Formats: sequence, structure tokens, C-alpha cells
Amino acid sequence: MSTTSPGITWRRQSGRERGLALNLRRFKGSAPITVLLIFAGAVYLWGLSRNGYANSYYAAAVQAGTHSWKAFLFGSLDASNYITVDKPPASLWLMEISSRVFGFSSFSMLLPQALAGVAAVGLLYATVKRWFGHNAALLSGLILALTPVAALMFRFNNPDALLVLLLVLAAWALTRALEAGSTRWLALAGSVLGFAFLTKELQAFVVLPAFALVYLVAAPVPLRRRVWQLVVAGGALVLSAGWWVALVELWPASSRPYIGGSTDNSILQLIFGYNGLDRISSAGAGPGGGFSGSAGILRLFNSELGGQISWLLPAATIALVAGAVWTVRRERTDRHRTALLLWGGWFAITALVFSFMTGVIHPYYTNMLAPAIAVLLGVGTTVLWRRREQLVGRMLLAAMLAATAVWSYLLLDRSPNWHPWLRFAILIGAALAVTGICFGRRLSGSMRPAIATVALLAALAGPAAYTLSTVANADTGPNPSAGPAVSSARGFPAGGQATRIPGSSRAGSSGVPGGADSVSSALRSLLDQGSSRYTWVAATSSAQTAASLELSTGKSVMGIGGFSGRDPSITLARFEQLVSQGKIHYYISGGGFGGGAGGAGRGGAFPGGGPPPGVLPGGGPPSGGLPGGGPPASGSTGRGLQGGSPSSAVESRIQSWVSSHYKSTTVGGSTVYDLTQPKAS
Repeated sequence: MSTTSPGITWRRQSGRERGLALNLRRFKGSAPITVLLIFAGAVYLWGLSRNGYANSYYAAAVQAGTHSWKAFLFGSLDASNYITVDKPPASLWLMEISSRVFGFSSFSMLLPQALAGVAAVGLLYATVKRWFGHNAALLSGLILALTPVAALMFRFNNPDALLVLLLVLAAWALTRALEAGSTRWLALAGSVLGFAFLTKELQAFVVLPAFALVYLVAAPVPLRRRVWQLVVAGGALVLSAGWWVALVELWPASSRPYIGGSTDNSILQLIFGYNGLDRISSAGAGPGGGFSGSAGILRLFNSELGGQISWLLPAATIALVAGAVWTVRRERTDRHRTALLLWGGWFAITALVFSFMTGVIHPYYTNMLAPAIAVLLGVGTTVLWRRREQLVGRMLLAAMLAATAVWSYLLLDRSPNWHPWLRFAILIGAALAVTGICFGRRLSGSMRPAIATVALLAALAGPAAYTLSTVANADTGPNPSAGPAVSSARGFPAGGQATRIPGSSRAGSSGVPGGADSVSSALRSLLDQGSSRYTWVAATSSAQTAASLELSTGKSVMGIGGFSGRDPSITLARFEQLVSQGKIHYYISGGGFGGGAGGAGRGGAFPGGGPPPGVLPGGGPPSGGLPGGGPPASGSTGRGLQGGSPSSAVESRIQSWVSSHYKSTTVGGSTVYDLTQPKAS
């Protein structure tokens, strides 16, 4: 039916037509985020199994958790619960649940990590969209999806994937709390941060000062209420993080695994020592420069970290400073200023900590910066583009793009033989876009989308290329890195000697890089003989070596010295007792089958030719132990050595005792002692 009036024809829509129109509008509104999530899923899931067991150290713990619920609860490296990994178990729980449902494999283990990446992109979009609309949200999500180190870690089994997802979730809940001064949403943010603590302990709290400050400053409720709400949120955080810590501390040490990485079998010492102050200061853990270069304001740009995270870091800094100046006089609850406090605080605090900490820092830690950089760029670029009619808006956009293009050129120049045309194409595209931005007021409206497209391509081409390189190649080992091999920064403060060695972690004949594939069939066959009669089919000096053996055989192996081979996890008397009880079949000396955690990744684990003091090839300071092992022996915390050799006094005594009392043979390049076959008197 229609009605007619002068110059206008009206037509009444039926209910069905109105429903179709409404659904069409909803589809148009949801289509961009749907495409973004499909794209992120394709990036993170494509060829996921090519990474094999990734970090064999964590893979062995996942395998153990599929066989033993106690190993699941504590994060044990082995199903017989000799020792835990050197992190809390939250990230292992997700991988273990997936592996219990689908069966333990590379894909089932890594699937939760990839899905965590997709969820992080979606949550970031949802968070930004609430205050700044579709365009800023889409750009933020796209930047996160194309950050090289994010693509690396969302396809890997380290805890960093879940950590980033939980931090983004906490920021989303905090954003909801800031809108109306909600205690409920703020408590949720605290609870999520507590669970993030159970993922990577004190690293999760690096953002805590920024989160607390932004609520204290910007929440739309009176100051007294803000303080009380923060106390409530702090209580939620303590409960969320503390239940597991209390459980471990109260559980009798004789019936749980040794706390890997600790020096006294205490989870508190692990939290505040190895995973706390030792990370900040090299006084406790050895210099972190062996992995990520020397500490200083330019560390994030050096040859170890630059290609992982720093592509858009100059532009993000410009956006943060410009936004701070722009909003400094706005009211306390202004959303633009509040967002700058939240995401800018996250960015600034994390960047400063990573730049100046002198303990162990791996390149992949920088994944924690990716969401903050993405939001600063997504929001900043969108706001400035809307103000492009103003000279200051155009100049800032041009400066951000020019800085990004020049820095992308320099980063790509560190790999001069890798797609050399790309760095020149970026400069040319950026020059055209900068010219268009600067003189944009004189251009027709139809040219502006073209300028925006060229600018976007020039800004994201470098990190996108690194991301594609990352997902197209296998990464394994304890110190993976994104992108191609690089040389030391030319004329730029670099992080050390240089350079990443490509190809050292490619998949072997079984398609599983490192770990199980590095153990000879002869050694696997030997360990399998009569294995059901033993609690541990073998003992060896470090958890790294034990992890490879476990992945190969599916049996429990005792990693005496933990991750670096220096944990004081057992006494010689206790070891002798276990042998006399027939609980250990073999003792394996040496690492002739390839070593523990799968070798170096594409990036090479040790720039400059060797690990930092106290760190075995496998990537970091200690972790390791034994239930009922008793107090550590005096002098049992020596430095780690390569090749599976014992690194502490007690391990040296154990190996000496074994070699003097039991027969040995060489199998697959390793010396194997049969602890059921003593030497003749």
C-alpha cells in the first residue's frame, strides 16, 4: 500500500520487511568485526601444527597433565610429580583440557593459544568500540592481529598468550567500571588480574599501577567511594590469585612436587625471587642481555626486540604525547583522557620496565605491549583523521606515518636480502600518503579514501610481512622470535652481538621440531622396556632433557636440577633411597640426543654464541624438584652447564655415585646407567 502527496511517495512496510531491514543493518554492523575475527583466526590457526611441540618444556607438562590430575593441579613436568615447571599452571590448564578432550598432540595443545589470540582481538575491538566507534576499534584489532610477536605467541605454548588475553579482558571490565563507577565491574577486573597472576605471576601486575590510577582519577563517583571500590577490587584480586598459592603452601611438601625454579621448595620464593625481583635485577638471575640486549631507553628498538614489537612504537608515542597535551585541561571523567591514562599508562609502564630491567627478559615478553600500542594507534589515528581539516591534525598524522615508514625501512634493512623491494615500497607509499595528508584540504572527497588506504598499507606492510613470515615457518625452543633472521642494527644501539640464526629449529622427519624428534629410536626403545614397573623410567640432570625424553616415550622422567639444572631439589641420600626402592630405572648422562627444550627457535636462543651465566640451552634460569626430597644440600645451587652435565654439587655427587656403582652403555649418543644392574664388587 502507498500514499501520495505532492512530490513524495510513501510506502508502508510490512512487519516482515521491517524485520529484514533491521537484520540487514545488524549484518552490516557486524560484518567488519566478523571479517576481522576470521582474519585473526586464519593468521593464528594456519599451519598451527608446524610448530610441533613448540617449547618442549611446557609441552611435557601438558602431556603430564593429561595423565595425572595432581600434575594438572600443580603444573608438574612429569606425571609422577617430581617437579613443577617454573610458572604457575593456568595456561597449562587450558592446553591440558584441550588435550584431554581431543587427545594430546601439537594441534590440540596449541589450539587454545590460537583461540586466545582471536579472543584478544575481539575483546580489544569491543573495548575500543564502546568509546570510540567502529573505525577506531577495527584499526586497533587489526594492528594487534598483525603485530609479529603476537602472531608468534598466539601460536606457541608459553604462558604469554593467555596473559595478554586476560590483561585485555581486565581492561574491558575496567572500561565498563569507568562508565558508571561500577563496583561489580571493577571487582571483575581485579579477579581477572588475579587469574593473570596464576598465568605468569608478577609480570601480570606490571599494568596494575595504571589500572588503579585511572580508576582513582577518572571514575564518575566521589573520591571516598573510588578508594573503597579499589579496596574491594584488591580483595577480589587477592582471592583470585591467592587460593592456588595458599593451596600449594599448605599442601604437605612430601606429597606434592618440588616447586621448580625455587631455591627452597616454596611457591612464595618462586613468586618474589625467580619470577619477581630476579627478573628485574641481574643480581639474582644473571644478565638478561644475552636474550634481549643491554638495558636502556633504546632496548625496544635493538636487533633482538625491534622486529618483534617496535614497528609502530614511534607513532604510538606521538599519539600518546599529542593526546595528553590535547586533553590535559578536560574534565576529570573525559573519556578520551581516561583512555589515554589507561592504555598510555599500560604502554609507558610496561615499556619502561622492559627497557631497564637487567634480569632475564626474552624477546617474546614484548607481546604484553601489543594491545596498548594497538589502541593508542587505533584511537589516535581515528581522532586525528576526523580533525584533518585542522593543520595540527594533518601534521601529526603526517609525522606519525613518516616516523613509521622510516623506522620500518631501518628494521627491514636489518635483513637486507629478505624482500629488499619492500622497504623501498613502504617509503614511496608513505611519501605519497604524507603529501596527500599535508595538502588534503585541496583534494576532492573521492581522493581521501585512497590516501587513507595508501597510508594504512605503508604503515602496516612491515609488521604484516614479519607476521606472515612467522606463521609460514616453524618455531620451537625456549626463545622463539618473529620474522626473518636479522643482523646487528647498523649504526643503531643494538642489543648485543647479533643475530638470529635461521633454520635451527625446523621440523625433523616426524614433523615435530625438537623434543621427541631429537631422541633416538634406540633410546626410546630402551626406556620403554619394562617401564610400567617404575615410577620414573629415567633420571637426568635437567628438566629440559627430561622433557624431550617424556615427549618421546610418554613416560615420567625425573629432571633432577630443574630447568637450568641447578635447582636444589633432592639430596644424594634421598636419590639412593629411591633407587633402592626400585622407582628409577635408568640414569642418563649427557645430551647427545639433542637437549631438553627443543633447541633454539628460528631466532636462535643465544645471540653472541652462548647463554648467559647460569642458563642452559633451553632458555632461562632454573626450575625443578622431588616430593619428600628433604632440605637442599649445602652448596647445591651451582651454575648450569651445557650438554646435560650436572651443574650443582648434589647433582655432581649423584652422578659420581651412579657412575661408581652401576654399569653404563652408550645409546643414541648418551651415556645410560642401568640402576638395576650394579657393578661387581
